[in-house]
Amino acid sequence: QVQVVESGGGLVQTGGSLRLSCVASGRAFSLYNMGWFRQAPGKDREFVTAISWRNNRDYADSVKGRFTISRDDAKNTVYLQMSNLKPEDTAVYYCAVRLKLEDRPSRSDEDYDYWGQGTQVTVPS
Repeated sequence: QVQVVESGGGLVQTGGSLRLSCVASGRAFSLYNMGWFRQAPGKDREFVTAISWRNNRDYADSVKGRFTISRDDAKNTVYLQMSNLKPEDTAVYYCAVRLKLEDRPSRSDEDYDYWGQGTQVTVPS
């Protein structure tokens, strides 16, 4: 069982920045592929970004150039640095763990094995 806990959400004005953190338990964290997803009210959960255990990264087109994913294996933590935030970024952001060892991170939420409870990010229009 892997525990996943996100933090860092909040209210930020358009154009502002925010950094989300996600801590996952387990001594094998360095081998996890990690993903960030988000769900806005009335919408399906969507892929945001992911990072493989080899530090290969993937980004949704909607956040490319504005969001950066990184990881610190010594702290069992993955970060999501969000810049130039827009009202359409408003959502609950979820961190997820994929245990299968793959060089490329997955965009499908069905591929992830453990999820956090989510953290709210609000960018007022």
